[in-house]
Amino acid sequence: MFEAAWRKPGFCVPNPMTYPHQWLWDSCFHAIVWAALGDSRAVTELSNVVAHQDASSGFVPHMTYWTEPDAGAEYWGRTMTSCITQPPMYGHAAAFLLRRGFDVPDDVLARCERGLAHLLRDRPRTPAGLVPVFHPWETGCDDSARWADWATVAADGPTAWRNDGRESWRSDKNLMVQALTFGPGPAGHADGNHTRAPLGSTRFAVGSVGFNALVAWNVQELLSVGRAADLRSEAAQLVEAIGRRWSDNLATWVDDPVTTTEWWMARHAEGLRPTAGRPGHERPVLDAMLGCLVDPRPDALQALTDPAAFGAPYGPAGARADEVSLDLDTYWRGPAWPQLSYLAWQAVEQHTGRNSPAARTLGRQLADGARQSQLAEFWNPVTGAGRGAQPQTWAGLGILPLDS
Repeated sequence: MFEAAWRKPGFCVPNPMTYPHQWLWDSCFHAIVWAALGDSRAVTELSNVVAHQDASSGFVPHMTYWTEPDAGAEYWGRTMTSCITQPPMYGHAAAFLLRRGFDVPDDVLARCERGLAHLLRDRPRTPAGLVPVFHPWETGCDDSARWADWATVAADGPTAWRNDGRESWRSDKNLMVQALTFGPGPAGHADGNHTRAPLGSTRFAVGSVGFNALVAWNVQELLSVGRAADLRSEAAQLVEAIGRRWSDNLATWVDDPVTTTEWWMARHAEGLRPTAGRPGHERPVLDAMLGCLVDPRPDALQALTDPAAFGAPYGPAGARADEVSLDLDTYWRGPAWPQLSYLAWQAVEQHTGRNSPAARTLGRQLADGARQSQLAEFWNPVTGAGRGAQPQTWAGLGILPLDS
């Protein structure tokens, strides 16, 4: 699968039909898989993740159009890349490669550090002290129930999401791209947003606990291999802010939605709120549980394998068993995702030990899910039936438990 997905100048397309370009966090996971296979393309793929980093800010785009530089130009307002980011998994990927003995060039490591520094230092913090995302796509969790409050049409239940809600949400996401605001580019440049980083939005701004946990954890990963020392204090402060977002009553971390934008204020005044269930930022969904990576609460870690919470035979379900929008076969409404299963496994292994029963369970479930789904983009966590694009390269993470 990886050989067939390999493209010049050196990256894997996630799926040649559905995802024919390079995506940031997909490629970071690819680098990890290449490294587990002992293949030097691990370094090449990671290098190309940060190859088009903005030189003035450190911003790393979430998509790169290597073979069709103009393919997204009209949509994103720039050539070659998108104008949003994704979870900065390059910190973990770089550390993984170094621990496996790969020679990662110093300039690539420096780019990884600068990408994290940009997020920590350039983006304005939310009232709770979190780094905001300005589009749901920046979290990688496109249609998570956490975004229910931001949808024009409330789409809480599975039926609503499959019908009017999902189509309306697609339009909402397009409008969110248009609502981005950018920082200044280098002096003397007059090329639109090409060299500018997104620093705000008039339509969407959320302190996503999942995204912030990944920012902090990726700094911690670089620190573990002797890099990013100047980011230690800021990452520690971010971990403290994440800890304050835990709700004992809801048994989940709660996002910090920025409710002061002009668009949100007008919308709130119109009473456009979800019609059922909890507000989006309080939803018990798996992407919120990534807080476990840096805030290892025993009850949260246990929930990942508990059938009454997220536990399922083929990996943690995308939403807790009592979540109103739970649908085990619908995109981001309950399926297991290999990258989230991998991150859940990493969190439990890191905090309970590699050979703990929970770590062994999550690792086995990731491997079983990848195999049962035939390397699908995501799968039903109860049956293992593949969903989405098939095959999808990040399902290759299923080899990692067999390799450890």
